Amino acid sequence: MSASPKASSDRTVTVVSHIVLTLWSIIVILPLVWVFISSWKTTGEIFSSPLALPQEWKFDNYVRAWNDSNIGRYMLNSVIVVTCSLVLVMILGSMAAYSLARYPFPGSGLVYYLILAGLTFPVFLAIVPLFFVLRNTGLLNTLPGLIATYVAFAFPFTVFFLYPFFRGLPQEIAEAAELDGAGEWRTFAQVMLPMARPGIVAIAIFNFLGLWNQFLLPVALNTNEENYVLSQGMARFASQAGYAVDFGQLFAAVVITIVPVLAVYIFSQRQLQGSLSQGTLK
Repeated sequence: MSASPKASSDRTVTVVSHIVLTLWSIIVILPLVWVFISSWKTTGEIFSSPLALPQEWKFDNYVRAWNDSNIGRYMLNSVIVVTCSLVLVMILGSMAAYSLARYPFPGSGLVYYLILAGLTFPVFLAIVPLFFVLRNTGLLNTLPGLIATYVAFAFPFTVFFLYPFFRGLPQEIAEAAELDGAGEWRTFAQVMLPMARPGIVAIAIFNFLGLWNQFLLPVALNTNEENYVLSQGMARFASQAGYAVDFGQLFAAVVITIVPVLAVYIFSQRQLQGSLSQGTLK
């Protein structure tokens, strides 16, 4: 018997999607592999044989990128800023989303939509007001000021993402916890928050990636070189070298910048997929 039209159509879609995904993977992976290989070469080797393997695998480029280009200090600043921002925005965002989803009050819908309005507001339009606010509070060009800005930047998306998770949780469980003597805070922290774990994990990963790669906000609000984050440090390193760029050292710095994001994605990939699937099943 010949295959049904539906089965044939499904098979065609599967083949085409696999071809497209394979091509996309090649487009993404090949530049990363080339940057990694080039990070072990000298500038002369990169220009003379860009596609060849390095003549000698030396760690010199990474050592010089870490020490001479201050990538180590920029990395530490990025870790401090992103970690503190992520913890704060997850705490504040989950509390706000839980309150709006589980305890409606007059005007709660308006508050929710005002928070969501932050998603539609272009970041570059807020640069000048943010500059004056941070300057007037003494937080301009400081890591705490950058942390506060990052929290405000990621807060609307966090609330928007977690709101449906908390709203979809069964009210009976919260009522059972209250009957057992749990207060509002304990019910939130020990009962409802673990049940919303799929959303918590997913939004934490998305926030980490967005904050780690942030460039516009630190460039405009953090001009003190001692407090540069990685994105600023990389831009400074590339621009200061002019035409005398040590491309091997530059590519080594790029690899160092990519490694934390890649590590977070690899270690959280399975958890992220599981979290999203659980959220879908809910």
